[in-house]
Amino acid sequence: MAKQISILIVDDEESVRDSLYNWFIDDGYTVECAEDAKKALFLLEEKNYDIILTDVKMPGMDGLEMHKRIRTMNMQPIVIIMTAFASVDTAVQALKDGAYDYITKPFDPDDLSHLIRNAAAQVALKNENETLKKKITTLIDVEDLIGESDAIKNVLSEVESVAQSNSSVIITGESGTGKELIARAIHANSPRKYFPLINVHCGALTESLLESELFGHEKGAFTGATFNRKGRFEMADGGSIFLDEIATITPKMQIELLRVLESKTFVRVGGNKEIASDFRVICATNRDLKSMVKSGLFREDLFYRLNVVNITIPPLRERVDDIPLLATHFIKKYCTSMSRDIIRIESTTMDHLMKFEFPGNVRELENMIERAIVIGNGKEIKLKDLPIIKDISQNSIESLDDLEKKHINQILKKYNWNISRTSRALKVDRVTLYNKIKKYKLEQE
Repeated sequence: MAKQISILIVDDEESVRDSLYNWFIDDGYTVECAEDAKKALFLLEEKNYDIILTDVKMPGMDGLEMHKRIRTMNMQPIVIIMTAFASVDTAVQALKDGAYDYITKPFDPDDLSHLIRNAAAQVALKNENETLKKKITTLIDVEDLIGESDAIKNVLSEVESVAQSNSSVIITGESGTGKELIARAIHANSPRKYFPLINVHCGALTESLLESELFGHEKGAFTGATFNRKGRFEMADGGSIFLDEIATITPKMQIELLRVLESKTFVRVGGNKEIASDFRVICATNRDLKSMVKSGLFREDLFYRLNVVNITIPPLRERVDDIPLLATHFIKKYCTSMSRDIIRIESTTMDHLMKFEFPGNVRELENMIERAIVIGNGKEIKLKDLPIIKDISQNSIESLDDLEKKHINQILKKYNWNISRTSRALKVDRVTLYNKIKKYKLEQE
C-alpha cells in the first residue's frame, strides 16, 4: 500500500525536510518536498498528492493559509499540520479548516509513522470506494430501458423525477411490461444506489414464509429455524426494497407491513428486540388496487401509504413503435450469450410482429426472439420461427383471450399440468398462472 501513497512535505527548514524525506522513503512511500507554500502550490498544479505535511510558520504564506488555498483546488488530499508552536488555538483552527490532524515538533518517529499509516489507510479506503462507485455506475448502464415512443419516454421522465426522493412508489402495468426493470431504474438513479435493492416476490410465498422472509427470524422460532436469519427489511438498510405482486399479501401481512412503513422498525419472528432500518419501498402489481380497496380486499391506509407516487407502464400494444428496437436488443443479447453471429428479422416477419397484440408484452417478445434464435438456422428470423405469430396470421381467432387461453392450455399439457414447470416456461408467477386457469376455466383432461 505504501508504494501507492504519495506524500508532499512543506517546510522551510532543510533539516526537517531531509529527515522526513528519508523516514518516509525508507517506509516505501513516494515523497517530494517544497521549501515554502508558493513552491508547494506550484507542485500541486502539476500533480495530486495523497498526503501533505505542512509547517505552520513559514516565510510568506503560512501553512494554514496554504491549506485554505488547497481546499479551493479540485483535489482532496489529507493535510497534516506540523508546528513547533503547540497552541490549542492553532490546532483547533487547523482542524476546523478540515485538516486531518496535527503534530508538534520535535517529532516522535513512532508517533509520526503511526499517524501517516492511519492517513494512508484512509486514502486507500477512499480510493477503493471511488473504484467501487465507478463499477456500480458501469453496472447500472449495462441494461438500459429500451424505447423511443412517447409512452415510454413519459415513463422514463417520471422515473427521473421520482428517483431523487424517498417517497414510496407503486408501479402498475400488465404482466411482462417490465415493472421490475423500472424499479431497478428508480433505485439505480437514486441517492441510495450504492446500497442494495432487495427483491421480494410476495405472490410466490405463503403468509408464514413471507413474514420470515421480510422480518427474519430468531433461532428456534419455528421448526427448522436452526440459526438467526436477517430479514429483507434489515438487508435493505440504506437502500430500497422492491415488493413485487403486493396485491397478493394477506390482511394480516397488510397490517404488519403498514406498521413497519410507519415506524421503520420491526421485530424478527420469535424475537423481542426492535430493529430499525432505513429503506425505501417500491411496489409493483398488475391488479387494480383501488378496486381492491373498495371491495375490502386491500387496506385503504396501506394503499395510501404505498401509493405516494404511481407509475403506470403501458402495454406493448400501446408502444408498437418500440417493437423493432426491442427485437433488435434481444437479438443482440441472445446471439452474444450463445456466441452466434448477429442475425436480423425478415421484413415480412417484422410486419407481423408489429401487428401482434402481445398479451405477454415485452416478456413475450423476448421469449419469442430467444426461441427463434435457438431453433433457427439461417441469418434471418422468419415467420416459421415464430409459431404463435404464424398461427394468428393463418387462423381466425376471435379475441386476444382466445389466443392466451389456447397458449396456456398447450403449455399446461406439455408439462402434464405441473404448475411450477408451467409457470417457469411461461415466465409468470404461480399466482398469476392460477388466476389465468381460473379465468379461462381450464381443467386437466
